[in-house]
Amino acid sequence: MNNRTAISPELREWILATTRAGHGPQDVLELMRAHGYEPRQSRAIVAEVLQLQLAALDADAAVPAGRRTKHPEGPLATVGDREIRVALSMNRPALRVLDGLLSGEECDELIALAQPRMARALTVDAAGKQQVDHRRTSVGMFFKLGELPLVARLEQRIAELLDIPVSHGEGLQILHYLPGQEYQPHYDWFDPDQPGYATITARGGQRIASVVMYLNTPEAGGGTAFPEVGLTVSALRGSAVYFAYEGGDASSLHAGLPVQRGEKWIATKWLRERPY
Repeated sequence: MNNRTAISPELREWILATTRAGHGPQDVLELMRAHGYEPRQSRAIVAEVLQLQLAALDADAAVPAGRRTKHPEGPLATVGDREIRVALSMNRPALRVLDGLLSGEECDELIALAQPRMARALTVDAAGKQQVDHRRTSVGMFFKLGELPLVARLEQRIAELLDIPVSHGEGLQILHYLPGQEYQPHYDWFDPDQPGYATITARGGQRIASVVMYLNTPEAGGGTAFPEVGLTVSALRGSAVYFAYEGGDASSLHAGLPVQRGEKWIATKWLRERPY
């Protein structure tokens, strides 16, 4: 088949318009798959329209089964112009404390950009719908993928550090906690036995890992606790905790501990098994 003659003007314009709107090639491929296009044909069409190498598209989509992310090894990891220190490593859950993932200036800018858009933070109920949850008492907001240069830069940094494409990440969420506010113990992965599982995972599949980034240092409290393994990670400005839970690892149970004094700002990145 000659793909150059098979691409209609309407399809070509739709692909270009979709990417101009901020969606990556894998997003376009997912949309084409949902509309009945055969995957191999779709990759050839997208590669031609966007002038990409097929190998690059295939590499972006491929995430090896059984090992979805690359757990950073210590003591140092260099990504771009940043040197990140792996201050703590744990095998179960697969967990790393990452010092210096963000600069102080990046932390301050994220807070300033998020402040005008904050609202009560929600959770996902058993049917896959957003809900107010008494366990989560913070306020928050979401950035779209690549919405701003800073957001895109952080997404790329995380992607390179964990060796997983940017397209597999949910939008960056910013959360703000005041004294007494918390997020009680919970899992970030979705329970396959819940009735809304198919709805929640229809786009992007199951969650496989989380990165919680601390944008300030509370005066007291506000750490991230992992009660199943007896670990609490302190909330220190510019640092982060990464943890993976492929297959629904019960040891990844965690909680945002109550802020005792001051306030806490965090940025959270959830990663999926397929393009989101």
